[in-house]
Amino acid sequence: MKSREGQRVPEIKFRVRRDSAWATLTTAELFAGKRVVVFALPGAFTPTCSSAHVPRYNELAPAFKARGIDAIVCISVNDPYVMEEWGRTQHADQIAFVPDATAEFTDRMGMLVDKADLGSKRSWRYSMLVNDGVIEKMFVEPEQEGDPFEVSDADTMLKHLDPGAPPPHDIVMFTRIGCSYCTKAKRLLDERGWAYEEVEASPRRLRAVSGKTSTPQVFIDGKYIGGCDELERYMTAQR
Repeated sequence: MKSREGQRVPEIKFRVRRDSAWATLTTAELFAGKRVVVFALPGAFTPTCSSAHVPRYNELAPAFKARGIDAIVCISVNDPYVMEEWGRTQHADQIAFVPDATAEFTDRMGMLVDKADLGSKRSWRYSMLVNDGVIEKMFVEPEQEGDPFEVSDADTMLKHLDPGAPPPHDIVMFTRIGCSYCTKAKRLLDERGWAYEEVEASPRRLRAVSGKTSTPQVFIDGKYIGGCDELERYMTAQR
């Protein structure tokens, strides 16, 4: 598995599904005049891909955008129908899911491997930064048994783009429908550009995690912050 840094990406036409309709997507459309982060993986709906690889790139999309990245692309040797459905179930609206159904792109990248455990040839796991069609940086997983996931992750790519950048906050906010304080808390986070996961909470769930029944209840980086007023004070102190 050799790095192709300094080379152009292969010129390929992908058959894709967009809003349940067929379309053709070229590598020129994906990369010309853009800075694009690409990550390739063995297969849709597989454990590491679904639980870690895709979700983290989607979570860090605002951080990538703030550092000049125009798009994030996920490529896998899968059927277009499968990739479309996987993207939908992942709720990863910040990522373009591109099916390399014929494996031509992956093969010409030198990343096609025989994954007998998955029943066919698939892509080796890697990521790359592409600048106007030229591969500027590649992170290729080590050639070892199994499915290594050590260097193609989103955090490694973000650190390459900005070595001194602190990692984005991990935020979970428990809310209830119709809660005006929840609306204010979400506005505070949106204005600062802090991505968060919203969980609709029952009274029992609220008591279990915070000992409170009011909403919102906010947790940041594993630390309990509190409600809307406490969140506002915390964010003010972080300036």
